[in-house]
Amino acid sequence: MDRTTELLAHGLGGSADLPIPYSYALIGAAWALTFTFAVVALAWRTPRFDAAKPGRPLPQRVTDVVDAPATRYAMGILGVLLALWVAVAAVAGPQDGSNALQGVFYVLLWVGLVAVSLAIGPVWRAISPVRALYALTPLHDRPAPVAYPSAWGYWPAALGLFAFVWLELASPDPGSLPAVTTWLLLYLLITMVGTIVCGLRWPANADPFEVYGVAVSRLSPMRRNPDGRIAIGNPFDHLPSLPVRAGTVAVLAILLGSTAFDSFSAMPQFRAFVDEHSDAVPFGGVLIRTLGLLLFAGVVGVTFWAAARATGGVTREQRRALPGAMAHSLIPIVVGYIFAHYLTYLVERGQQTIFRLADPFGTGWLGATEVNYFLSVHPSLLATLKVGFVVGGHIAGVIAAHDRALRLLPKRHRVTGQLAMMLVMVGYTFTGLYLLFGG
Repeated sequence: MDRTTELLAHGLGGSADLPIPYSYALIGAAWALTFTFAVVALAWRTPRFDAAKPGRPLPQRVTDVVDAPATRYAMGILGVLLALWVAVAAVAGPQDGSNALQGVFYVLLWVGLVAVSLAIGPVWRAISPVRALYALTPLHDRPAPVAYPSAWGYWPAALGLFAFVWLELASPDPGSLPAVTTWLLLYLLITMVGTIVCGLRWPANADPFEVYGVAVSRLSPMRRNPDGRIAIGNPFDHLPSLPVRAGTVAVLAILLGSTAFDSFSAMPQFRAFVDEHSDAVPFGGVLIRTLGLLLFAGVVGVTFWAAARATGGVTREQRRALPGAMAHSLIPIVVGYIFAHYLTYLVERGQQTIFRLADPFGTGWLGATEVNYFLSVHPSLLATLKVGFVVGGHIAGVIAAHDRALRLLPKRHRVTGQLAMMLVMVGYTFTGLYLLFGG
């Protein structure tokens, strides 16, 4: 496998690509995070971010156009047509690695959704084929036959997200067209049946792509003011608007933990371990990778949950609510690490996927159009961007967590109550960079 192919396969560079020594990057990142915490703890004594604070409204016609029924129907129909085109490409296109489906599934849905949601908001709600089909039926005007259980919260979405990352990182053949097709068919079936039974509360809570997109969109400058008008505002004001429901921490822990496990599973030491022990356990390497994936997601979830609760001066009920109330501070970390890990994958494999979708049958009408491998051929720039995304995401997370703590914690515990969270985030930063650059 040549260097370019390897980069395309994982979206990763290596520690040798860094323009500074790798150990300096780790130490510098940890110090940057610690310094940020020290500054905000000493100089930031009152909360500044408020989800209810209105942003700067865009012209009214922007809101009118976005909310117009014609726009909503057009976006829904576009989503259905895109889904049908991908299905045609999957069935009628080449039945090998050059099929467009894998790129749509692993690049455009998983990484592209982050970029678009960050830029303009929760776009999946507008283009979801399930929502569009449901809106075209008379069912959407009637009360849902069954009320969605509030105790379920985001747990169905968390299970769906884990099913996605399991297919990508732990299944026997993640690039298999039948495997990806089966996953998507099950997703469409479950989401459609759930929406028919529980109404639109099902996709809002249980659709993994919608919940994923909504979480990421809380870091977008695009938002709705309390009066419904589309506005541009401070993303830190938008972050605390993340709905806090059962399973919120689990969703973010799966997103962050799976990306970290993707780096870990690419390390030669882990691959050698899997090869050496796969014959000694049931299901071989699949079970080992599954347990590793669960371990990484579990460690993120448990450490964040414990750090959020590690404070004094609060009641039992308040302590129980703290992990959910602080969960939005994980969003910048998730976004930063996803971009750091999959940037090359998004930019270069994304181009390749779009070209394949434009010519799924290989007619050659695109001529000599080729993928631009700018990032792959500039490894120092790529490595610098990776470090910047990881460190920037963690600094943003520290700032968001500190401001939220000022609102939630008693005055005597506002600094000491954040120390555990600070240590956990330094650990996330150090571990993330260590794994990202192959140890």
